[in-house]
Amino acid sequence: MGRSFCNRRDRIGLTGFKSGIHLDTSGRLEKWVGRDCCKWEGISCNNKTTRVTEIHLPGFISTDDFIFQSKMEGKLSPSITLISFLEVLDLGGLIGLTGEIPPLIGSRLPKLRKLYLYGNKLSGSLPESIGKLSKLEELQLHENSLSGSLPSSLGKLLNLNRLLLYTNQFWGSIPESLTSLSNLVTLDLHGNSLTGRIPEKIGALEVLKELDLSDNLLTGKLPSSLTNLTSISVLYLDTNLLEGEINFPTSSAQMPSLGFLRLHDNHLTGRIPPTFGNLVSLQRVSLANNMLEGEIPSTLGNLLAVTEIYLNGNRLSGIIPKSIGKLSGLLFLSISNNLIKGPLPFEISSLQNLQTLDLSFNRLNLASIPKWLGGMPSLCRIFLAGSGIQGEIPEFLRTTPSPILELDLSVNHLTGSMPTWLGSLTRLYSLNLSRNSLVSIIPDSITKLQDLGVLDLHSNQLTGSISKIFKIESRFEEGSLTYIDLSENNFSGGIEGIGVGTQCQIEFLNLSHNYLTGRLPISIGKLGSLRTLDMSYNGLGFNLPGSLANISFLEKLKLQKNRFTGAIPNGFSKLSKLRELDISDNLLVGRIPDGKPFSEFPKSSYSGNTGLCGKPLSPCKF
Repeated sequence: MGRSFCNRRDRIGLTGFKSGIHLDTSGRLEKWVGRDCCKWEGISCNNKTTRVTEIHLPGFISTDDFIFQSKMEGKLSPSITLISFLEVLDLGGLIGLTGEIPPLIGSRLPKLRKLYLYGNKLSGSLPESIGKLSKLEELQLHENSLSGSLPSSLGKLLNLNRLLLYTNQFWGSIPESLTSLSNLVTLDLHGNSLTGRIPEKIGALEVLKELDLSDNLLTGKLPSSLTNLTSISVLYLDTNLLEGEINFPTSSAQMPSLGFLRLHDNHLTGRIPPTFGNLVSLQRVSLANNMLEGEIPSTLGNLLAVTEIYLNGNRLSGIIPKSIGKLSGLLFLSISNNLIKGPLPFEISSLQNLQTLDLSFNRLNLASIPKWLGGMPSLCRIFLAGSGIQGEIPEFLRTTPSPILELDLSVNHLTGSMPTWLGSLTRLYSLNLSRNSLVSIIPDSITKLQDLGVLDLHSNQLTGSISKIFKIESRFEEGSLTYIDLSENNFSGGIEGIGVGTQCQIEFLNLSHNYLTGRLPISIGKLGSLRTLDMSYNGLGFNLPGSLANISFLEKLKLQKNRFTGAIPNGFSKLSKLRELDISDNLLVGRIPDGKPFSEFPKSSYSGNTGLCGKPLSPCKF
């Protein structure tokens, strides 16, 4: 008959771990009573040796009935390394574990196969001894606060198939030794501060399927050995400082499974290689925000599986190739901020599934929006800013097969009025008509745009009242609008509507450079989410409403060049998040509220109000 109790050393290790924890919302540790730790919740033992082999205490607990996110607060005790037969240690996603990874973990736990400590608050470095865990198959330490450089001993973990160290604070270079991990399937180091080059021999990882080195500070060129990654399906190298040309694939048989490629936000130069069309499994590709030039290769038309293409923010020139029309599965196409010329190929109209088309800020000089664009069956997000469009807003946008959700026609040469049929676009979430030459009032029908979240009409010649904006009906109790910019127009009335009605979730409100007069309504205090308020360069007067002090999130307040009178309400000192203030050139008098933030602003914030005194201006004499 075997021994009935678990090994004493294992029990000491477990009770040491338990004593480091002062909060366990799952209640698992309080059930750790009695001498037989093999019966404790989350513990597994080998029946023959009665040694503890597995600790399963993940933060995410899922049963047939419910899913529960539990939390443990306390320090990870090094006594865990006394459990020398341990094969699986799962303390992942407990949110509150602090302390360090025990420095001797590699020498003490030689049988460890899986180590999950992700989603905690662990700090310190990754111990050099980690390289002694020769049986380790999975190492998941992501989403902690680990720092220091990655030990080159990681290259000794020849059985490792998953290495997840992302979202930590690791620095230094990626150890060359990682290229020895011939069984590695997933390598994810994104969201650190790693520097230096991508190891030249990265292509030796023949079974690697997912490589994510994004969001670091990596430099140098793309290693030519990348083409040897024959199993790769996910390759994310974006948001680094990589330079040079895109040098893969070099032939048609390479990277046959690559489905997801991100190279955006680097310093890549040269052309998009014509061989790019050989990556026939590509589903999503982003080359955005680099310095790529030359024409878009017509071979992109061979990427028949592709659903999303991001080429924006480069120096691409020429015209859009007709072959784009072959990409029948394409949902999203962004080529904005390049040097692409018009005309648009009619073949784009055959993209039956295209939902988003962003061609803004090129050299298209369209003169008018092609009528076929309004007939594309799935198109609901249209971005044609800076495209040289002239004349009135075309009426065919009223009857598109898919309801328009986002429309950006800013920075064009649109004339005429805001059409009354705009109110029939009831699914519209974002409307940007700024920087045109529209001359009209805001049509009453705008109140029917019940999903509208973003409205940008700045820099036109619009007139009349702004009150309709605040009367927009909403399906949401607090309103849908978060961003309103009506600046640089000729509006002259309607400020009494601010904060009246359902639109109370506004975060950005810019009404500057108009002809608004009267007093700021007390109801403005109901805009509790407001972060930016700009009413400068108008003819507003009377006292500042004390209710402004209720807007506790306010970060930017610009009221200069008006005719406000009276004192700055003392309650304004509650605006602790205020970072930018300009109330210059008004008729304000009295003491500036004491203390932060008002005493910290420069004198220029208050200049041109002859009656103001107190810090940072000269002291008050009364």
